[in-house]
Amino acid sequence: MQGDLAAITRFIETPAAGLDLPLDISHGTPFQQKVWGELRSIRRGATITYAALAQRLGQSNGARAVATACAANAIALGIPCHRVVRADGTPSGYRWGTERKHALLDKEAAI
Repeated sequence: MQGDLAAITRFIETPAAGLDLPLDISHGTPFQQKVWGELRSIRRGATITYAALAQRLGQSNGARAVATACAANAIALGIPCHRVVRADGTPSGYRWGTERKHALLDKEAAI
């Protein structure tokens, strides 16, 4: 547990270090698990729109479903839903507050 906390702290301070922890996502629905898996494939510093992520999952009209899956994510840094933005590229709606979402994106962009 101490090692996990150290890894999380290191990741917050230096996102380039990455976060390689085993995650239990079995509590999610099959669709949520697909969304969360895709989110883990988005590289640090990059963003994707809700619609584009839905499209990537074969759900062309699924932007709201993707947003709902992001909102259900309880593993903030391990499943980086902060990298999903509105169609106009602006950050919005984040379970832990949009201020934190902005801060995470800014920190990652500085890498």
